[in-house]
Amino acid sequence: METPPSAFASRTRGLPARTGTGGFTLIELLITLVILALLASGAVSLFEIEARRARESELRTALRDIRTAIDAYKKSYDDGHITKIVDASGYPPSLNVLEEGVIDAKSPTRTRIYFMRRVPRDPFADPELSASNSWGLRSYASSPDDPEPGADVFDVYSTNKGIGLNDVPYSKW
Repeated sequence: METPPSAFASRTRGLPARTGTGGFTLIELLITLVILALLASGAVSLFEIEARRARESELRTALRDIRTAIDAYKKSYDDGHITKIVDASGYPPSLNVLEEGVIDAKSPTRTRIYFMRRVPRDPFADPELSASNSWGLRSYASSPDDPEPGADVFDVYSTNKGIGLNDVPYSKW
């Protein structure tokens, strides 16, 4: 006597029966590894871009802070809070002056005016350099196309030769 087919058997009729332990084939494992490798390489690439974006943001902030302090020094000089020197441009003689402060010429108690708590370092510069030496300096007498240091600090720029994510060289920021 023949047993009636079960409902499951009728649904799988015509399909080959699966034999073995029910594990994965070598091809399935290789395809899975390739997919995982592609996902991992994409994640590493995104991580590198995010790290670079963070350093660029740090550079942008540092440049803004230093330039604001230089402008505040010039304003204090123009307002007479800093002793005027003949033939001086009114810009700080070095970045360290912004941190060390200057004596207020208008103050009866000779208090110091500070323009920065500390000079930030260029995030793309050599870590061996001090913060104030990590920047390229442009004097007031220097041309914008060919910045050179001089008797004062009119502007700062990054000395890194790299190009930012916005396709502008870091030295032009």
